[in-house]
Amino acid sequence: MAERMVLHAGTMKSGTTFLQNVVSHNREALRGQGVSFLGRKWRDQIKAAQDAIEHGGKGQPEIAPDGPWARIVREAEAWPGTALFSVEFFGARKPSKIEQIVGSLGSTPVTVVLTVRDLARSIPSMWQESVQNGGRATWEDYLVAIREDRNDSALAKSFWRQQGVASMARRWAAVVGTENVVLVTAPPKGAPSRLLWDRYAEVLGIDPESCSLEVPANPSLGLASTLVLRQLNDELAADPLSRGAYHQKVKRALAKNGMARHRRDEPVLGLDEPWVYQRSEREIAALRKLGCPVVGDLGELTSHPVPGVQPDAVSVEQQLEAAVRGLSHAVRDLTWARTGKKK
Repeated sequence: MAERMVLHAGTMKSGTTFLQNVVSHNREALRGQGVSFLGRKWRDQIKAAQDAIEHGGKGQPEIAPDGPWARIVREAEAWPGTALFSVEFFGARKPSKIEQIVGSLGSTPVTVVLTVRDLARSIPSMWQESVQNGGRATWEDYLVAIREDRNDSALAKSFWRQQGVASMARRWAAVVGTENVVLVTAPPKGAPSRLLWDRYAEVLGIDPESCSLEVPANPSLGLASTLVLRQLNDELAADPLSRGAYHQKVKRALAKNGMARHRRDEPVLGLDEPWVYQRSEREIAALRKLGCPVVGDLGELTSHPVPGVQPDAVSVEQQLEAAVRGLSHAVRDLTWARTGKKK
């Protein structure tokens, strides 16, 4: 049985992809220090998380004994040190699902890690991420929805389920104990680029210098590209693609590999809203009251204005350039995938 299971359960857009890339590309260095990043590939963890979320709960099919989650659990049981599992959409689970996930790990001690970022930087990133996953809400409508936080708003529910850190921490603490929910704060803009990794390595109990940070980047969309993609989602709504087809052809080929990876001097989305600063302070106060261990400083979650422009400042010409650039790379990627030859 593992001495400890570290569940890196959230939050989205808090540096999780960077951390996942580091541990994935440094498996041997981690194992030499007693930490196993579970699965042969990180994709194995994604499949396991989906399996655990979609099975085993009330009204759900049972978890298969030879399924993805069961295999991950057995791998953790066979490892004598620290087992590491990192899938950020675990964080948003409801209490009953959290109990199921933790219960399936038996008597293995569990440490839940939440990497957290200030709200002002998270909101634009979450809107852009929602658009990359088929979202059709305009920036203006998105802001209104999360500000009003209405019970009948799917946008608000989705956002605060994934970014309401105090609520998330309370749900997990109710199952594993407050002392076993560790908050790792994402450093503010301008901090040393490796500081987030150093903090994460502290939780894992490893030497941060033992791992290379030369890993693939996770480029973000510019504002012009995001606006183009949102309009595409509107166009696709009449005859939607399957989730798998959308992920492969739109999110991966067009957005990630085309628009984001080859972006030029696109405008950046900015944010300066007093209600965001007030909500940030309430979240920080709630986290201080909860009393989870913190690696970093909760003060770093204080929100400040995010420099940038609003969508109406982006010209049609800028959007057209982003669209053509993204399409050219998407066509090359899809041709290569079909023929096995780069064009």
